[in-house]
Amino acid sequence: MSEEGEHKITDTKGRFLQVVKNGRKLNDPEWTSGRILLSNKRLVLAGNQGKRTIPLSKIKGLRGRYDVNQAVASVSDYLSVEFANNVVLLSSSKDIDDFETDVYGALLNQKMVLTKHPAVEGGVIQDTDWEKARIKIGDGVVNVAIASGTFVGIELDDIGSVERATRTVQGEQRTVLEVEHTQGDTSVQTYVSGKTRRCALLETLFQKGERKNEGGVELDETEKEVLMALYSGVSSFEIPDFLGMEVDEVEEIFERLIELDVLEEVRKRREVSLKTRGRNIASESINEK
Repeated sequence: MSEEGEHKITDTKGRFLQVVKNGRKLNDPEWTSGRILLSNKRLVLAGNQGKRTIPLSKIKGLRGRYDVNQAVASVSDYLSVEFANNVVLLSSSKDIDDFETDVYGALLNQKMVLTKHPAVEGGVIQDTDWEKARIKIGDGVVNVAIASGTFVGIELDDIGSVERATRTVQGEQRTVLEVEHTQGDTSVQTYVSGKTRRCALLETLFQKGERKNEGGVELDETEKEVLMALYSGVSSFEIPDFLGMEVDEVEEIFERLIELDVLEEVRKRREVSLKTRGRNIASESINEK
């Protein structure tokens, strides 16, 4: 790690395996043990067969599972790195989520983007200008420092949806990521635009959070009514009167929805607020009406 302006981010033991070479899948690849070194300029894979250096500028994308054969399937956690028509899988002795944060940080930290925040607040489009901002990847969060002084932390666990669109940005047609999350108790959308590679990396990272919060929960009609009421702004204390239900029945529903990670408990007896999965389910239920 001797290039000018270069600094080490992580140095860990691990395994690596190339599954695509020059655009072609390799037959029966095997894992190689060694060291994985990451700096702000390059990724170095050092094993018994030599050392391979991948400039960060060549990395086009990061992915999760890439099942090719039994050797790959036998490893539960790894990161897929795409570069120059190649794909290499990395399995680190370091916690895979921490390692992934390090890699995303190396690729995106302090990179410039354009952002519009909030572009939508509480379902209402805002008259907000596009501004320059810098990205900083944290543990489970994408921090956006806007030039005007506003700081936005987009928690991955709080992302309800990510949409890719083409919009007019400062007079040009550009790719825009529309990220729905919360600010306090209010649903907002933050728009982010930038160079193609930056948008692709951010989209993959945002989608990782989105997948965690997809509905995928079987609820009965009464439970959906409770969620829709909360989504519409009804206080958790007002739910029994609003829906004509017994307090004990509402308490039982709250308990179940907390267990399903749809609600979170604010305090005992009984205040709750919607989590991202709950917002998604309530929104879907309202749209079905």
